[in-house]
Amino acid sequence: MQMGGNDQELNSTIASIEILNSNLDQQNQRKVSLLNELQKLQERIRNEGADSKVHKFLPLLEKLKMLERQESKIRSDFDAKRSSLEAEVSDLEEKIATESDSETLSHGLDDSVNESLEKLNSAKKELAARLRAMVSVKRQLDDVPAQSELIQYERRFSELNAHIQEKLQQTRKFYATYNALLEIKELMLKETSLLNSISSQFQDAIASTAGRMKLLESMEGIVKGSQQKLQKVQLGLQEEQKASDVLKERYTAAVAEQRRCYSLLKAFQEECARNERLRRQTSV
Repeated sequence: MQMGGNDQELNSTIASIEILNSNLDQQNQRKVSLLNELQKLQERIRNEGADSKVHKFLPLLEKLKMLERQESKIRSDFDAKRSSLEAEVSDLEEKIATESDSETLSHGLDDSVNESLEKLNSAKKELAARLRAMVSVKRQLDDVPAQSELIQYERRFSELNAHIQEKLQQTRKFYATYNALLEIKELMLKETSLLNSISSQFQDAIASTAGRMKLLESMEGIVKGSQQKLQKVQLGLQEEQKASDVLKERYTAAVAEQRRCYSLLKAFQEECARNERLRRQTSV
């Protein structure tokens, strides 16, 4: 009966090793497929000139590389333990084939089984600890927003920025209108004061030659000041016109750049959706 139990334990161990090998091969195939798709996506993004758009995802790629290194370490440990178990299985098979004393064989098998059980329990504890660490890292990755959420956040921030810029332009326009009206008011007050002064002193000024000369000089000074003010306003108008032309050119260039960015963003969103579908397929 004890020999039958040992044979069953041996067969169960061999079956477990075969199942682990099959699962490991399937995971390797899924990983290779995912890495190929990611490499194609990165090459397409670089070819379309959208490298600045994917800098946000570099920490996620670093975490993926860290998980790959951990997976490689776990795989190497698994290979070492599998080799050890296979060697023990071979030793047991040789003992079963060559051992003639049933009692000695029974003790040897009991010792081997006990030692194997101790190693198995130790491996289970180590595997449980590493699985907890991997679950913790996976939760941290889940807390990071997905590509679709990041694109949505970027779109909302762009809309908010456009709204703020529009309000800023309106505020500047209102301030410019206020300053222009205030300047017009001051000029009209000066003009009214000048007309009142001329009206009150005109009769006394034309009564004498000196008064007329003084009035003429005063009028010439007023005309000269008005001409200087007009030249200043015309210079300001020319500067504003130049600034307006520059802004029109920048606006035309910005519209062209916006159209190009929209096309790149659409292609990037399509690739992100495709990458999300592939990641869900590989995680199933």
